[in-house]
Amino acid sequence: MQNSDSNSHSRPSSLLDLFLSFTFMALQGFGGVLAVAQRVLCEQKKWLTPKEFAEDWAVSQVLPGPNVVNLGIMLGDRYFGIRGAIVSIAGLFLVPTTLVLILATIYNQFAMLPLVAGAVKGMGAVAAGLIGATGLKLFVNIKTSPAGKIAFALAVIATFIWVAVLHKPLIFAIILVGLPSILWTYSRLVTQAQSQAERIL
Repeated sequence: MQNSDSNSHSRPSSLLDLFLSFTFMALQGFGGVLAVAQRVLCEQKKWLTPKEFAEDWAVSQVLPGPNVVNLGIMLGDRYFGIRGAIVSIAGLFLVPTTLVLILATIYNQFAMLPLVAGAVKGMGAVAAGLIGATGLKLFVNIKTSPAGKIAFALAVIATFIWVAVLHKPLIFAIILVGLPSILWTYSRLVTQAQSQAERIL
């Protein structure tokens, strides 16, 4: 999704900057990169506004494959073309994969120790908290959502109940909640565009 105001905020200075930024995000992504990606891309690097991040992340969610990989491909391609997409993926996987292999080898030796088991559980709780906090940050986009505040809130609540409470597969949430939300938002955008055209005429 192309930035509508690409000149109003910064962009990666080079392919190396892009690589290091995604490597930095991946190294912090315990339990998922969403919380880190939002902070780095929006607050630190300012490559995306919160609204743009929410839009790009939504697209990343519905595409096949890991969300952050899809986001990296989109951002890399946006700024540097195919080279940027490849560099973003390399940043996400090269160093973190090496570290994971090393840590997995070490973990296999000490997994039965109570201290290690407790540390792993603690990291899971922290990861859940980070993701929840990021969700609250992104929720402010309800103010500018073309779907409207009520429809936006209903979609969020329905998705939360379906996935977190009922423990149903996410794919069905995308079909049952996501597709109607997309159609509703599209119809609202068409109506708004028609209203603006009528006012101009």
